[in-house]
Amino acid sequence: MNRWMCMIGTGLLAAAGIAQAQSIGNVEAGRAKAQACIACHGETGAADNPAFPMLAGQHADYLLHALEAYKSGDRQNAIMNGQAAGLSERDMRDLAAFYAAQDPAVQTLERRAANR
Repeated sequence: MNRWMCMIGTGLLAAAGIAQAQSIGNVEAGRAKAQACIACHGETGAADNPAFPMLAGQHADYLLHALEAYKSGDRQNAIMNGQAAGLSERDMRDLAAFYAAQDPAVQTLERRAANR
């Protein structure tokens, strides 16, 4: 009985985590809103220029937090402070959802090993 309760509890926690990640924003709306971001971050958030951060595959909450910090001025970057200034909370959530849904652009040790 305890085994079943543990399995059910784990399943519920996993489902809650998935729902939370999906509820941050709308991926397709974020794709449309990302047009201004393409010049620096590339079409899917995988920048060709190493001077610009890779957004593709980053955690949605991290991306949302970063945009909120640029908008508030807590995080300073001349370009991003200006870009974030005009974003609504919904815009930031949609952009975060879009970039989080992309294939990760950064090679981790796990991904590198899996590709060998």
